[in-house]
Amino acid sequence: MDTVQGKSYKSYLKQLEDLLSEYLVKKAPALPVNVKEAIVKFAPWVTLVVFIITLPVVFAVFGLGAILAPLSFLGGVNAGTNYILSLVFSAIQLVLEAMAIPGLFKRSKSAWTLVFYASLVGGVQSIVTFNLGGLIIGTLLSLYILFQVKEYYK
Repeated sequence: MDTVQGKSYKSYLKQLEDLLSEYLVKKAPALPVNVKEAIVKFAPWVTLVVFIITLPVVFAVFGLGAILAPLSFLGGVNAGTNYILSLVFSAIQLVLEAMAIPGLFKRSKSAWTLVFYASLVGGVQSIVTFNLGGLIIGTLLSLYILFQVKEYYK
């Protein structure tokens, strides 16, 4: 179901995007223009290279993870559940970022939105797995950089 009390999930995401834009662009200190331009210019290439290099590792982790997933519960239900959830959320993030790569080269708004969604998925992963360090440092830093360069994507 995509609506709750007459509002679609897209309207909630738009409200969240506006709120984050208020705090991460208007109220936070801005990155220098040359740094923003460097991020926009090199980030798609860095993402692509890292994606290609880590793809075999990701396949190995998911392959071994599927085989060893039942054993992860030997460490307790929480450890096994966190392991499975981390694999699922990581797969979602990986797919979203891979889908965004062609659009990042074209500087399209839809690619920026996919990276935004991937960052949100990472934030949800940090919350669900009780990784407060990842939530505060990783998610906040990625959202800050993402919103600082948002104006370059049309």
